Amino acid sequence: MHIARNWRIKKQRYSLHGEICHHCGAHVFPPRDVCPECSKPAYDPAQLSGVGEVYSFTTVYNAAEGFQAQAPYPLALIKLEEGPMLTAQLTDVDPQEIQIGMKVEMVTRKLSVEGDEGLINYGYKFRPRIAAMKIE
Repeated sequence: MHIARNWRIKKQRYSLHGEICHHCGAHVFPPRDVCPECSKPAYDPAQLSGVGEVYSFTTVYNAAEGFQAQAPYPLALIKLEEGPMLTAQLTDVDPQEIQIGMKVEMVTRKLSVEGDEGLINYGYKFRPRIAAMKIE
């Protein structure tokens, strides 16, 4: 990812800025030109909560270029409280403890290091929700 692109998408990568369709009320993430629910074009900016649950998950063993050093890592489809689903790495969790329906929250973590200049890309990952964890 180039520096200019990194700056353009920083709000959605660092704090889950999305949109609300003012035609049907659907929450949209990432921001798009057309609402996936009603196909209308107008949106209002919205801050998503970053709270959701694991809808599905897998473990990546053969990682894409730039992510090989992190493999194996858990990758999940997260359904946010507001409705949108997104794909993200899970962090701060034993892979054996991950289960469908697990409550999670967004955290900002290092995603990758780019090129010879060493540009560090940060973005969202998800961890088990602290408020939902059992305290013994």
